[in-house]
Amino acid sequence: MTGTSSANRILAILDVFTEDRLEWTPEELMAELGYSRPTIYRYLKSLKEAGLLTSTPDARFTLGPRVVELDFLLRKSDPLILAGQAQLEKLVGRYPCSALIVRWYRTKLLCVASECSIPNPLSSYPRGRPMQLARGAISRAIMAFLPHRQLEKTIAKNLGELSDIGLGHTVAEVMKSMRKVRKAGVAIGHGEVTPGVVGIAAPVLNAGNIPVAALSVTIAEHEVDPPRLEAIAADIVAAARNLSAAASSDQNGRLYQASDKASQAILRAGS
Repeated sequence: MTGTSSANRILAILDVFTEDRLEWTPEELMAELGYSRPTIYRYLKSLKEAGLLTSTPDARFTLGPRVVELDFLLRKSDPLILAGQAQLEKLVGRYPCSALIVRWYRTKLLCVASECSIPNPLSSYPRGRPMQLARGAISRAIMAFLPHRQLEKTIAKNLGELSDIGLGHTVAEVMKSMRKVRKAGVAIGHGEVTPGVVGIAAPVLNAGNIPVAALSVTIAEHEVDPPRLEAIAADIVAAARNLSAAASSDQNGRLYQASDKASQAILRAGS
């Protein structure tokens, strides 16, 4: 077994931990992943020694303290979070809302930073909880700016969900809806993720104009009339453009300076 394949098999163990399944026994992991008993115990030992897993009194395994440490370091080093904090604070200072930066990685959308100017945040997805790929303004803000071929594949895989929210019944119809979002530069969703809440989102693009994240505001429906909604949308588009420029700069955008070939490889892996 090569070092690469062994590393991938170890990482696959971490992938099975989800919000719906927080603890696993070695036997359950063997059944889920198809690993032999010696292999699973060897991998669990390595992950436990690294602090990525910890064992419970009833011989189960769950995520370990190293994950928390890595999260702390992420907040200190992620250029998107560092550049976006001022934009988030500006938005929540202007409107009674939650403002979020949501990254897209693999096939997931994940909030990595947020600010709130109301007592009870109006988001169903706090920092770290994966969001639905095909529902909500954040999803459309990212999908609409994907390369044509990647967008077609993504729509085809999620056509049922996209049809349910009225974007069209065929890939061609949903593509037309996405072109409207791309032209506007902003996506708006009414109660698609959280009832009674409006989501407004714009994409954050890297140097190759590939979406890497979205900047979003969630606000109560009763707080917005058409003029205010238009003002929020304009502010989000401007903030997202500023963040895109910062994320693509030499100072803040080191993670986004991949070549076009590498960017396309990342997109294919997330399809």
